[in-house]
Amino acid sequence: MRNKDFRSLNSQSQEELRKRVVKAVSDGMTRQDAGRLFSVTRQSAGQWVKAHHEGGEKALQAQRRGRPRGRQSLTSRQAQTIQKAIIDRTPDQIKLPFCLWTREAVGLLIKRRFGAKLSVWTVGRFLNEWGFTPQKPVRRAFEQDPKAVSQWLKTEYPAIRRRAKAEGAEIYWGDEMGLRSDHATGRTFSPEGQTPVIPGTGQRFGCNMISAITNRGKLYFMIFDERFNAAMFMNFIKRLHRQVKRKIFLIVDRHPAHRSVKLMKWLKANKQHIRLFYLPGYAPELNPDEELNQDVKSNAVGRQRAHNSTELMSNVRGYLRGRQRRPDIVKNYFQEEHVKYASV
Repeated sequence: MRNKDFRSLNSQSQEELRKRVVKAVSDGMTRQDAGRLFSVTRQSAGQWVKAHHEGGEKALQAQRRGRPRGRQSLTSRQAQTIQKAIIDRTPDQIKLPFCLWTREAVGLLIKRRFGAKLSVWTVGRFLNEWGFTPQKPVRRAFEQDPKAVSQWLKTEYPAIRRRAKAEGAEIYWGDEMGLRSDHATGRTFSPEGQTPVIPGTGQRFGCNMISAITNRGKLYFMIFDERFNAAMFMNFIKRLHRQVKRKIFLIVDRHPAHRSVKLMKWLKANKQHIRLFYLPGYAPELNPDEELNQDVKSNAVGRQRAHNSTELMSNVRGYLRGRQRRPDIVKNYFQEEHVKYASV
């Protein structure tokens, strides 16, 4: 006989069924036979007998169903207070034992501020009503100077843009990064409970990349396996100078290789053709070329398995050449929220 769905019964019927099963077992029937007689599982019969043994008749009584009682709402003022805290602060800044705003963290904040203990599901409903969604955060260094960032966005970059227009120069955004063979990204389907295994070499190797892009879709790059230093950077901008016919305004970060004495002398001698400008310190999110870096890491490295350094460099080089043929994709890098200011 097929077992009934115990959950479909009302509370009183559930209580009565539990008592009948326990009485049958107490009268000498096995749990399996009692389960078969009353169309429930042997496991359920065993749980009820154990509960009765430990708690008596009270353990078999019907419990209140549905959402738990208690405070399940916040006043408009309380909701605004919680929303402001989430927007303006991270949990650890207000002495909560979390780094990110999860439902648990928000629930603990509500409990500490207003004494209301809410389930994670209720907190999730509040967050949804407030227009909050789970998002991947942008990493930002403690050393970043907000005033310097504001000045760059409001004053410095607009001045560079006006100057470039007056002098007929193209604005390039440059950056460099290291690539490793063991970098992995994305997910793959696999049966539940079976962690997928991706074959790959046990050796670690890598290469380096320098690139420069414009908001008009131009892309130049250099792949190398030597160490990145001032000489390598000079080699790149000399190549860039030869390949680009117009005057170049190149914006980079404040890496020491971008400010070497030898480089400054070369730039002074070639100031009619190329000039360097520097982003505020510890502000990589302001550089559109970082979007290209993430694209390469995710798609040219993370989703392919190179067997050696030569193959890795070939994969990256081929991927970047493909991006050179797709200026529309390069333009899209400038649509990310933090770099959209550079799209015009």
